[in-house]
Amino acid sequence: MSEEAFRAPEIQPQTQEDAGDAEEDIAGEQQAEQAQIIETGAVTAAKGKYVIHCLTVVGQVEGHYILPPQNKTTKYEHVIPQLVAIQENPDIRGLIIILNTVGGDVEAGLAIAELVSGLKKPTVSLVLGGGHSIGVPLAVSAQVSFIVPSATMTIHPVRMNGLVLGIPQTLSYFDKMQERIVRFVEANSNIKSEKFRELMMNTGELVMDVGTVLDGEQAVECGLIDRLGGLSDAISCLYSLIEAEDAEAAAPAKGKASQKKAASKPRANRRRPARTPSV
Repeated sequence: MSEEAFRAPEIQPQTQEDAGDAEEDIAGEQQAEQAQIIETGAVTAAKGKYVIHCLTVVGQVEGHYILPPQNKTTKYEHVIPQLVAIQENPDIRGLIIILNTVGGDVEAGLAIAELVSGLKKPTVSLVLGGGHSIGVPLAVSAQVSFIVPSATMTIHPVRMNGLVLGIPQTLSYFDKMQERIVRFVEANSNIKSEKFRELMMNTGELVMDVGTVLDGEQAVECGLIDRLGGLSDAISCLYSLIEAEDAEAAAPAKGKASQKKAASKPRANRRRPARTPSV
């Protein structure tokens, strides 16, 4: 054979036009990320160890009524489709939720919390600043919850603004709604329902309200939040959950492969015992 057959292919130098196209692609990706952050308060981080989605719950959780434009809000009609897309997108390996919320609509907040707790992908939450009111179920809905030491969480009974009929049926409705929150928090954290109700109905701490304000350390001590930590701790934990999920998925596959390999091996020749002649 000729020497040309063994020649390595020549690497063409990158032209100025190719470099310009690459820069345009990067600029386009950055603009798409910025647009996603502005529109939904979320971003998919694809340049780390794993592809993860970051969802922020800030300001007030907006429910069935549109809040005034000067309010910072998290719109549940933006969050719910994101959670469905995260579950169905095989490229996204995990979800981190950043919370700094004063609370908001109870049903909208519980709907988001139920969706997060029902995700099969690894989830981690991080409370920054505050995770008040309905922000408590949102914080505990993830598989592992974090809170920074300076953050606070306010636990108080269900409240309603506007005209309320002072009849037993109204109080019964409030009690049932409150019970839904208590059951969800108990099922998704390490706090007991009796302790949570005690914090909720505390009358000796807040001047103008009933309830309790917990800082980061107190939230962890009572079992409401799992760990103290910041962003790097939360992301490291999320990576660990992803790796544990991969290891768990690989274990049955490895076992099936070894069984298949053993079955494919030729059996050793075994002499059958000679039959005794029948009389």
